[in-house]
Amino acid sequence: MKTRGLNFKTLLASAITAACLVSTSAQALTLKLATDSGTQGSPAGEALKKWGELIEQKSGGDIETKVFYQNELGGQQEVFDLHVAGDVDVMLNWPMTSYDKRIGVIYTPYMTLSWKEALDAYSPGGWVNNLLGGVYQDIGLKFFGPWPEGFNGVGSRDKYALNIKDAEGLKVRTMTVFPAPQTMQALGYQTAAIDWGEVYTALQTGVVDGEAGNVIYWDYEYFRDSLDYYVQTKHFFMTGVLSMNLDVWDSMSEDQQKVVQEAAVEIMNEQFKAAKEQDEFYIKKAQEAGMKYFEPSNEQLREFARAAREQVWPLMDKEIGADIMNTIRANATKL
Repeated sequence: MKTRGLNFKTLLASAITAACLVSTSAQALTLKLATDSGTQGSPAGEALKKWGELIEQKSGGDIETKVFYQNELGGQQEVFDLHVAGDVDVMLNWPMTSYDKRIGVIYTPYMTLSWKEALDAYSPGGWVNNLLGGVYQDIGLKFFGPWPEGFNGVGSRDKYALNIKDAEGLKVRTMTVFPAPQTMQALGYQTAAIDWGEVYTALQTGVVDGEAGNVIYWDYEYFRDSLDYYVQTKHFFMTGVLSMNLDVWDSMSEDQQKVVQEAAVEIMNEQFKAAKEQDEFYIKKAQEAGMKYFEPSNEQLREFARAAREQVWPLMDKEIGADIMNTIRANATKL
């Protein structure tokens, strides 16, 4: 029997091959990866993409990945909700505190003031890293580790502030998590808590005069047509978090868990090496684009730090617990 030049054996072999491919595809675990901040091509987006590629390579085809970038699944809170619910399996996220206020430990103002202190604290085995691991587990997430960006600051137009007095009258956008608004108020600013996806419109329409939630990369990349100045106030050491839904993690085989864990560690280690260099690169890029960059003196930083610690840390005692805050007080940079 022949059909259009193909004999029966050839057709049978093709059918068996197709069936095997379908069977292999059906057995492969598919993981959905997402980031709440970072478009395709951004440092965060590229890190997420590479994480997915490493998982596929290390698993030898046993795990497939599907990657979603900023705003493809919704805003920051919506995507974190999906992550906790298990609809997004793996994330590079800037965590929301709606499920557990203790996540706010990552946003404790002025825990550290230097790169060395910050990287030591956030590295595996570091004191901040240890605090975060337990909190994430309690809300149903596997904590792999941080994805550090660096110290943040305030991008603004028309006016800037290097001390608390000069911040009077400047209204800045903060993240929608505790204690971001309270921290900037302690530094003398007026605040508006605005979701990341709405910041550009808020700046364009004059709802706020600046943005106070990020390292300079984000203000340069997204808002350089709206902002004139950037002051690196260092109120937070900004870091994303590499995490996985705990139910999904528990449902995987040990070999699959090992693959995802090893890929996460590789992504994290690369970022620990690259973060400071990336931050310095974008400081230079922002200056070349016309943004004036200021780094407060040690005394000016300590003025900010003292005000934030005096006003915000007592609030955090109530929100995230005295035990955690006592650990922070014992390990934070001495002023």
